[in-house]
Amino acid sequence: MPSNKRTRLTAAVTGCLALTTGLTACGGSSNAADSKGAEKVVTVYSADGLKGDKGDGWYDKVFAAFTKKTGIEVKYVEGGSGEMVQRAVREKSNTQADVLITLPPFIQQADGKGLLQAYKPQGSDQVKGGDKATDGKWTSVVNNYFGFVHNKKELPEAPKTWEELLDGRFKGKLQYSTPGVAGDGTAVLIKAMHDFGGKEPAMEYLKKLQANNVGPSSSTSKLAPKTDKGELLVANGDVQMNFAQSKSMPNLGIWFPAKDGGKPTSFALPYAAGLVDKAPHTENGKKLLDYLLGEDAQKLVSEVGGGFPARSDVKPTDANAVELTKLMTGVEIFEPDWADIDKNLTAYVDAWKSATGS
Repeated sequence: MPSNKRTRLTAAVTGCLALTTGLTACGGSSNAADSKGAEKVVTVYSADGLKGDKGDGWYDKVFAAFTKKTGIEVKYVEGGSGEMVQRAVREKSNTQADVLITLPPFIQQADGKGLLQAYKPQGSDQVKGGDKATDGKWTSVVNNYFGFVHNKKELPEAPKTWEELLDGRFKGKLQYSTPGVAGDGTAVLIKAMHDFGGKEPAMEYLKKLQANNVGPSSSTSKLAPKTDKGELLVANGDVQMNFAQSKSMPNLGIWFPAKDGGKPTSFALPYAAGLVDKAPHTENGKKLLDYLLGEDAQKLVSEVGGGFPARSDVKPTDANAVELTKLMTGVEIFEPDWADIDKNLTAYVDAWKSATGS
């Protein structure tokens, strides 16, 4: 949304797309790319979170296996969900990406801006209706849920409610990524509006919370290391990303805020993939989407990626899958009105900016 979100490597990084945290612009034309052998390359623009800092994430494993099987190299660029969509929009006259993977509501936004073409990958019939577009413009490849993290050493017991975060002990020790830029940051607005019962009460709360907030962050993935080190006590995130990070960040704990007197809540925040319209390597993009939804790749989602398979017929039983099921026990899952959010996202973000002075 888990920006927004995160930084990593690819199975093969060649050509003009450089894998860096600060995304390097790619010059040249798609025709030039074709002349170099389009059949052997596919370019992915993705929200961060599925790539490992040490080359051990789901993308790392799956891209490497895909390249070994097909001979097609994966060029990978990552950033916040909104950032990736904005980049693809800027490049519409000279399309660079073949596959776009981002979080709601940004995948819907990408579709609305005409960035995606219809393609139903093999295995997408096993993806639940709410996790894919009916017209085939996008399909979830990894399921995920919104959440928060806390430092288990400095804050052994996670806060239970939103209201607790207004306490003075969190001043300068709390941060959430920027709504409208980061997928997980936008998720803060969505969850707050649900939990508090609407836009106005949610903004009233977030205005009060601003007294403790460190400030904006375009990347949610950068907040977990700060929380693990104790620079922050609390930050936003998502279950998949934070669960994977917790393997190398021992002080990271995942929790779900509730409104005072209510139950802890969350909502699905899947990584949704679409084939980019007028992609320079459309056929290779289709092959990669087929592979991402294949049983072999889906079986690795929990074991390697710390997430939840998008396919309902893939039911992993590895240790991570068991732990993830336990983590989500007792959390009330609600379904956002994505059509409303897509339509009114700008207004919601503007309301947040006004309320917080951001």
